[in-house]
Amino acid sequence: MEHYPDVDTYLEHAEGWPDEIAELRSILLDCGLDEEIKWGKPCYSDDGRNLAIMQEMKNFLALMFFKGALLDDPDEVLQAQGPNSRSARRIEFTSVDDVNRLADTVRRLVAAAIDVEDAGIEVGPPPALEPVEELQERLDRDPEFRAAFDALTPGRQREYNLYFSDAKQATTRRSRIDKYAPKILDGKGFRDR
Repeated sequence: MEHYPDVDTYLEHAEGWPDEIAELRSILLDCGLDEEIKWGKPCYSDDGRNLAIMQEMKNFLALMFFKGALLDDPDEVLQAQGPNSRSARRIEFTSVDDVNRLADTVRRLVAAAIDVEDAGIEVGPPPALEPVEELQERLDRDPEFRAAFDALTPGRQREYNLYFSDAKQATTRRSRIDKYAPKILDGKGFRDR
């Protein structure tokens, strides 16, 4: 990943959506937000609290609000990033015209995001994990595996469970569990090396 010390340098190297980024950046700065590069992308905050981040995708530029699920969205422009996304929501732009058309909506969402932060509102806890059947069988019959799995963070547990449950056949689910058991026993997450 490239490292850019500031948004100006980032923008100089942007390839997919430079004009859209520049236009959106202007709106966000007009809202009085601070900007810096975080996680390799332009991130916007208020009083040290992260509100939104730009994400360059292949087919669109996204402005992702970290607590978007808590924002009032009468224009229904905010979209979940995926089926398992709990709090983040994003607006997708494919042109400078999109950015300009949605400028007032972006301003309203920024104001709402600041209000959420000022009120101290947090996204609720995730629902209890319901392990896929084959994972539950392994947890029930292997105490060492259960202890290691239970010691993982809730996010790591969910990620493993999603990966295991994504397989259509029970044999594939069991095979995946067997393959990743050593990582789980080592206390590592799905993406850890």
